[in-house]
Amino acid sequence: MRAAFSLQAMAAGLLAGFVGFASSFAVVLQGLRAVGASPAEAASGLMALSIAMGIGGIWLSLRTRLPISVAWSTPGAALLAGSVLPAGGFASAAGAFLVTGALIVIAGLWRPLGRWLAAIPPALANAMLAGVLLPLCLAPVKAVAEFPALALPVVLGWAVVGRLNRLWAVPAAVGIAAILLVLTTHLPPGGLGSLAPVPIWIVPVFEPAALLGLTLPLFLVTMASQNIPGLAVLAANDYHPAPGPLFWRTGVLTMAAAPFGGHAVNLAAITAALCANPDAHPDPARRYWAAVVAGLVYIAFGLAAGIVMALVSVAPPVLIQAVAGLAQFERRDHGRGDGPAGTRRGGCYFRRRGIGDRVLWHRQRFLGSVVRACLTRVGAIRRAASHHPLKDPVAADQRVIQRSADMGEHGQTQRNRPEPMQGGENRRPEFTFAERGWDQDDAEP
Repeated sequence: MRAAFSLQAMAAGLLAGFVGFASSFAVVLQGLRAVGASPAEAASGLMALSIAMGIGGIWLSLRTRLPISVAWSTPGAALLAGSVLPAGGFASAAGAFLVTGALIVIAGLWRPLGRWLAAIPPALANAMLAGVLLPLCLAPVKAVAEFPALALPVVLGWAVVGRLNRLWAVPAAVGIAAILLVLTTHLPPGGLGSLAPVPIWIVPVFEPAALLGLTLPLFLVTMASQNIPGLAVLAANDYHPAPGPLFWRTGVLTMAAAPFGGHAVNLAAITAALCANPDAHPDPARRYWAAVVAGLVYIAFGLAAGIVMALVSVAPPVLIQAVAGLAQFERRDHGRGDGPAGTRRGGCYFRRRGIGDRVLWHRQRFLGSVVRACLTRVGAIRRAASHHPLKDPVAADQRVIQRSADMGEHGQTQRNRPEPMQGGENRRPEFTFAERGWDQDDAEP
């Protein structure tokens, strides 16, 4: 086992762990806060998810000798971000998370259910996400309008780094936001002593409304947008593990993290590509060490969840939403290869387009169409509002009649509209500017 370890796999694992955490933790925090978590409970949930991800990746990779990467459900967190506060508060949400984990376990143990979930059309999962992701994707614009000094450098940094390497765009935005928050905010004296994460036990409450409104959508989105694409990513790199054991083990991890505030743990898709592609190691049998190192990175980030939450708590909420929205845009192009053997996009290699790539691509294409339609409609309204009345002949004649009536008070005669000529056409008589009451500047161009 030690002979299989390599520095190349370690570098790929470090990259995968950092990108996996930094590119989507803002979405997770936003989702947990939306369903009623306090800052301390959100930090506890972030820590529980990170440690569960790390333990899961290390356990599955060493057991199977395959690069099995485990991640939190980013689409599930985005779904929570657009949900309403459950009636029982965050305790009801924790109960929904626990039942979600139980359903994932059943999907792994009962093969017919797993086959039915694999047959879910990607459009169904996209439809559940589209409505909640649109406000999140528009958050960067709102943040720039409300806090330009903080949000504009973040968006510009994301755009510039994205032109060079899309894989590092969101981490760069997170780094810029963290630097600006450190420079512009003041933590209370002695606050460093409270930055260590404290796990908070949340007694789950099983409310029927929360189970129906959170459990079922979270389960379907996690399976259709994370677990099934995760298997497709592994298959695209010639790894074919049995799906059932992977599913029920991630379900057990979800159930373990739920009482501490974690929403869902599943197979990774994007970070799995970083650990399973030839960049991790030329020998496919030695790439699993990249997933092991990524798991260690996740555990380290989980132990630093208190520091992350301290920075997030002093940031304007719309700025965190903006970073989360940029993360949703960034997921569009990862893992999309154009050539027959796959080309490099943001450091990811794919020999064939997997199900997960099409899911993410169709989702962002739908959102882009909605945004373009909205912008087109706004532009049409603005052009109609700024339409010059003199360019419309009827409006021009009405303006002439009104001005002539106004000048009639000073002894000048009012002229009527021209009579129709033969052929049904209206002929506008030849008048000088002075006769029609126009100024020279009012002439049509």
